[in-house]
Amino acid sequence: MTYVRTGAERLAADPSLAGGSRLGLITNPTGVLPDLTHTVDALMAAGVPLTALFGPEHGVRGTAQANFSEQDTVDRRTGLPIYDTHKAAGQALDELVARSGVDTLVFDIADVGARFYTYVWTMYDLLASAARLGLRFVVLDRPNPLGGTITEGPPLDPAFASFVGRFPLPLRHGRTAGELATLFGFDVDLRVIRMEGWRRQLTFAATGLPWVMPSVNMPTPDTALVYPGTGLFEGTNFSEGRGTTRPFELVGAPYADDRFAPALTALGLPGVRFRQTWFTPTFHKHAGTPVSGVQLHVHDASAFRPVLTGLSMLHVARTLYADDLVWRGPELFLDHLWGSDTLSRSLDAGEDPRALCPEPGHPDGSLLYG
Repeated sequence: MTYVRTGAERLAADPSLAGGSRLGLITNPTGVLPDLTHTVDALMAAGVPLTALFGPEHGVRGTAQANFSEQDTVDRRTGLPIYDTHKAAGQALDELVARSGVDTLVFDIADVGARFYTYVWTMYDLLASAARLGLRFVVLDRPNPLGGTITEGPPLDPAFASFVGRFPLPLRHGRTAGELATLFGFDVDLRVIRMEGWRRQLTFAATGLPWVMPSVNMPTPDTALVYPGTGLFEGTNFSEGRGTTRPFELVGAPYADDRFAPALTALGLPGVRFRQTWFTPTFHKHAGTPVSGVQLHVHDASAFRPVLTGLSMLHVARTLYADDLVWRGPELFLDHLWGSDTLSRSLDAGEDPRALCPEPGHPDGSLLYG
């Protein structure tokens, strides 16, 4: 096992790395050191001059569900003011940051490696504010739990930019937050406190770091591994497993039947097997209703292709349940998840959406690690 030293651990050991005299920390429960001390507490103990906290979706302490944030205005442990950034952008976000009085924004949140996970877009929006306000921006870098050697899926069409994608990244982007901040190219005093010991081919288990749930529906590294593909079911009336103990690994619907799992198995998709199962979500779609579906069992993570798998599952669901499957929800959410309308149009036409998925590629440019 390789021991990876995160940017947060390095800053706690050397507070001079960040610079600034009034620092605002953008964080959530994943901002921890290897001993599980929260970054807020570790940096304050080290003498880093934190004066404010900024909370993303799910909040600083992580108690809120998807698309919500905590409403606390003061952190009970430290007494620091909390500024809620969720759903704030542009002038409203600039005013919030300016009101905090910070001269440096520090980002320490674990990403999961999928374009439609919102934490990197919180970083993006705050980078834009920092550029407009003339503030320093510091990223305390952390591993990409999917590794950094492979990209999957087409890049975002800028016409479909939203809070689940603001920059033309592939669905599985293969970068760390520090690399993304560099790639975004804002005219800002950007400092990335790089990790020590991280290599692009490392699995999360090999980093030696503890897994802390990035959100309430991302309980394990296994969840993160399947999420870039099965997360697309959020844009349909299939349950993506929210309200169960295995979100995104369990996928199903009340109208699915015994044909679903065998049809998926027959595709011979790399690195994954499908087990027929039944589950009853406790909240979200189909709450309290038994649904039939599958559980994904990834047996070879190096061969597994989550985006190809998700498209294949949508194709089979469309083929078997054309009269029941709905993918045009509020604000065409599937289009925003996919990053264009090519997937919904392919499903509308009864075409095989796997044709939309290019061969896996590799991240290039603005890379900080070999």
